[in-house]
Amino acid sequence: MEKIKVGVVGIGHMGSYHVRTYAGFQNVELAGVVDIDEERAEKVAKQYNTKAYSDYRQIFDKVEAVNIAVPTSRHYQVAKDFLEAGKHILLEKPATSSLEEAEELLSLAQSKNLVLQIGHVERFNAAVNELKNIVKDPIFIECRRLGPKNSRITDTGVVLDLLIHDVDIILRLVDSKITRMNVAGGRIYSEFEDLANVQLIFDNGCIANLTASRVTEEKIRTLAITQPDAYIFLDYAEQDLQIHRQASSKYILSRELLQYRQESFIERLFVHKDNPLKLELSHFIDCIVNGATPKTTTEEDLRSLGITLKILEKIKGVSAPDEMKK
Repeated sequence: MEKIKVGVVGIGHMGSYHVRTYAGFQNVELAGVVDIDEERAEKVAKQYNTKAYSDYRQIFDKVEAVNIAVPTSRHYQVAKDFLEAGKHILLEKPATSSLEEAEELLSLAQSKNLVLQIGHVERFNAAVNELKNIVKDPIFIECRRLGPKNSRITDTGVVLDLLIHDVDIILRLVDSKITRMNVAGGRIYSEFEDLANVQLIFDNGCIANLTASRVTEEKIRTLAITQPDAYIFLDYAEQDLQIHRQASSKYILSRELLQYRQESFIERLFVHKDNPLKLELSHFIDCIVNGATPKTTTEEDLRSLGITLKILEKIKGVSAPDEMKK
């Protein structure tokens, strides 16, 4: 079997996971790893029997595809250079720091007939994918991505690191335009926002409340959806999906005690659990080798990024219109 030659640029926390995953694919040759920390690159290269480089331009003629996991501020230039060199790219989210840069990269990839996949790993969570089969006309959505201080993340806040996942998921669940957003957030430990709360109000009446935090001691990743006939609860970490139906409640009064009872029929959906990152990278290779249909369209990628950047603008205090055009 002929193998596709792939390189990984940026082998920090996420990049190292990508290297390990690619190394386990039978149809991939890990052609090289790149990091400005030469000692780190050499260590990883030795571990996975590949070559180490300190400058990404050194692998232009050694790979067919590349995985980019450098700091967000470097995404645009690194990705543009690889696209101009004719290489397929998986670019970690967020794609870029501005919508204009993302539009340019996606347009360049299309003009060269190259795959440019944005690394939204939650798109490959089996429980998230099951939602599209059960979510109908949501009324209220509540997303929580909470966790403790993370010393490894020094170049971005919770909006581009965490909240962007939930924006992306909600926009695929609610078939309506956002008409208003209310935003609050602040810095606690770092120079970026460590806490953010966002309310998105859609034209069809649906309200979504999103909270992202890296000041919370317990790690929580949940999504709750209220719709006319059900309450749907998803635990991302467990890929566990529950549907509460036919709920009823009543008060029971006795001489000694006033009690409240709530009853509902609960369905627990068992989804096939697999490693979302493995599925994401496998899909990337499948798009290149077999021409598989991308998980999302260019328009969907741009809309998710555009809304997320507007949220970030509001948190920073920069004027942003309430009427969402994207």
